[in-house]
Amino acid sequence: MPTIEQARAWYTDSAPVHDFDHVLRVYRMAERLAESEGADLTIVRAAALLHDAEGATPGHESRADHHHASAEFASQVLAAEGWDAERIAAVQHCIRAHRYRGTEKPETLEAKILFDADKLDVLGAIGVARVIGYATLAGTPWYEPPSRQFLETGKEIEGEAHSAYHEHLFKLRKVRERMFTVTARAIADERLKYLDEFFERLIDEWNGKR
Repeated sequence: MPTIEQARAWYTDSAPVHDFDHVLRVYRMAERLAESEGADLTIVRAAALLHDAEGATPGHESRADHHHASAEFASQVLAAEGWDAERIAAVQHCIRAHRYRGTEKPETLEAKILFDADKLDVLGAIGVARVIGYATLAGTPWYEPPSRQFLETGKEIEGEAHSAYHEHLFKLRKVRERMFTVTARAIADERLKYLDEFFERLIDEWNGKR
């Protein structure tokens, strides 16, 4: 089983929104969900440590395919650790299926748990920090009033910036409904409430109302 210290070396060049702190938060949450839902902890722990090991940094040329690259990297790491092919494949499936915009859907309980743990990290106080951090790194505003077209279709009009608030409406508010486990959905309810309240406050302060 790869150790946390071993895994730390895989993320030395990661951007703040997908750094090793993110991996550790996903690891701890995945453990919590696995214990609550009765999943294989060894599979879940390995998948959590390896899920963003290759190309997850925003703007990286392989960002859109980082789940496949990380799954291949996981195969190499776990084979060197002496894992059998079946358990390596189980970890690889978890990693390939964790991407929100990916096409491979989580089929096993362990894959569902990694998906849920990763998505919980975009909600709550951590979610606020990450979405604002991502907007700052991308050079986009924290807030811009969304166009009617965006509200209706999720697509910006010409010249419209995809602000942190846009991402909140487009993705973050929809994450909970995509979750698989009862435990994660309960946690998401509270975290989403916090996120909604933050953006309500942000918009008021942005417009000088508070």
